[in-house]
This record gives sequence, C-alpha cells and structure tokens, in this order.
Amino acid sequence: MQVKDSVLIHVVEDDATVARLIEGALQRFGYECEVFRTGSDFLRRLRGQQPKLCILDLGLPDMDGMEVLQQVRTRHRFGLLIVTGRTDTSDRVMGLELGADDYVLKPFEPRELIARVRSVLRRYEPAQPDPALGAAKVAQFAGWRFELGTHRLISADGREDTLGLAEAQLLITMLEHPNQILSREQLLSGRDVSALDRSIDLRVSRLRRRLEENPQRAKVIKTVYGAGYLFASTVSWK
Repeated sequence: MQVKDSVLIHVVEDDATVARLIEGALQRFGYECEVFRTGSDFLRRLRGQQPKLCILDLGLPDMDGMEVLQQVRTRHRFGLLIVTGRTDTSDRVMGLELGADDYVLKPFEPRELIARVRSVLRRYEPAQPDPALGAAKVAQFAGWRFELGTHRLISADGREDTLGLAEAQLLITMLEHPNQILSREQLLSGRDVSALDRSIDLRVSRLRRRLEENPQRAKVIKTVYGAGYLFASTVSWK
C-alpha cells in the first residue's frame, strides 16, 4: 500500500533489529525513512532537514530520549511518536508532557505502529474548515480571540501567545462544540483511550494554564467527572 505523496519519517533507534523492523514497516506503506543511531546525529540532521514525523526511542546511547524530545519541541513543530521499552507509566506521562504526540510500547506489532503513525500525521495536516462555519477564521470567547490560521491566542488586554499544534487542535474542537460534554475519545479524534493514556488530560491542563485565572477552579474548561470535558462559554465567529 502506498501513501499519496512521499512522507519523510526520521527514526531514532540504536537497536539495529528494532530499527530494521520500523524501517521495513514504514517502507511497505510508502513512507520515506531515515534512521539515526544516536540523538546527537538526529539533532544535527534537523539543521538541514525536517521530517513530517519522528519515531524516537527513549533509551539512546549518547543522551536520554527525553532530552532529545525537549530540544526538538523548543525549536520544531512536527509529529513525535515515542517507541520505548520502559514500562514505568511516569516515563510515558513525562514524554507526553514534554510534547510527544503518542507512544508505542515495545514489543509492538508493525500494524499498530503504522496506525499510530497515521494518527499522528493526521493531526499535522492543514485544518479543514467546518462548512457550517463558512469562512470564519477567528473565534471570540470569554474575552479571548483565537486565530485558526496562525494559532494565535489573544487576551482581552492584547497579550498574545501562539499555541502548539496539539493544544490548538484541542481548542478548535472545543470551540466547535461549546457547552457540550466531549469525551476523551472525541477530543482525541476517536482514538481509544486506555486507563494509562493521560495525553488528553495533560493537553487540557496546558490549555487551562493559558486560559484560566485559576486553573484549579476552571471556569471555561470544566471537568465533567466520568464523562469528559465541557467548554463553558459562548463562541462567536468572524
């Protein structure tokens, strides 16, 4: 099976057997692939070439994968999928908190890897406007303005911030469904959410820190226990 256009994916994995498995799976589905054995080699390559997605092992010989992740997220915006043999939940949560989009635990099935890759890549596709919103490009809510095209968030007093892709997509979903309870699955575009997958909760937490005066007593993004989250604000579009 081939993808429509060639998509470059960087694989940072020091285990040659695992690297071959990942590379083979990606190539079978039409993805272009470049493999790096160390974090430093990968970071140097980014100076001249950026992929659409990086598959990153946390246990690298020269530096910790978390450090690589942190450096990437301070400079670049592309998909980041962790592949790790670490079973400690705190490692996966930390990876998501630092900006990873998803993770796969070793050992894994190639089909699961490809499904995760496709899911992350979809998040980085240009947003398609909702026909119901017509040509609306700016949302106004609770004293805030959000520009869909630039991901700029502007407060009532003119302070500006630019959201990362994951937070912007989360906010757009909420803005399109104000005053409705949205489950975690809905907020993750239908992806199954396991008991250990706290990625959506971490993204909500980051978004609250930007929007709420007191994130611990949120007024805009409310938790509905046992059901999900509710965006409690009127939204207007222009």
